[in-house]
Order: sequence, then structure tokens, then C-alpha cells
Amino acid sequence: MTGEEYSGEDYFSDINLLLRDLEEKQKILKERLIMVSENLISLKEKTTKDNLEIKKNISAMQEQMKKLISFLEMASSEMTKFAKKEEVEILYKQAKMFKALEGNKEE
Repeated sequence: MTGEEYSGEDYFSDINLLLRDLEEKQKILKERLIMVSENLISLKEKTTKDNLEIKKNISAMQEQMKKLISFLEMASSEMTKFAKKEEVEILYKQAKMFKALEGNKEE
């Protein structure tokens, strides 16, 4: 036998070594897959929780907007009931004129 020839024992030893290497790589890949799966599950749970919180916030904001719109509509309808500044000034001037006229009548 020359140095280049394999004995049956060396051949099986090399195959066993390759097989162990493959098994180790498979084990590492399996662990990585499990870790990625766990991370994906926790990310999904967090995303679901965040989405629920956002939906609650949006609902609360919509309710606040409805209340604000209602208040603004009520306030704007009440504003028409108040006299405007120009109207008050005109009435003040007319009252002054009547006072002047009353003062002239008394004399």
C-alpha cells in the first residue's frame, strides 16, 4: 500500500468526521431557527399590543374631536345671540344723543 491509498478504517474515520460536522452544523442551524422563531413570536406579540394601544388612542382622539366639534358648534350658535361691538357702539351713541335731547328738554 502506498501513502495515497486509504485503508478502510481511514475512509470510515473521514466519513464519521464529516457526519459529525454535518450533525453539528444541523444542531447550530436548529438552535438559530428556534431563536429566530422565538424572536418573531415576541415581535408579533409586541406589535399586536402596540396596535391595540394605537387603536385605543385613536378612538379616544375621535371621541375628543366629537366633543370639541359639538362645543364649537354650540359656542358659534351662542355667539350670534350676543351684540357685536359695532352694534354696542351705535347704541351707546344713540343713548348719548337721547341724553342730550333730554337735557335740552329739561332746560
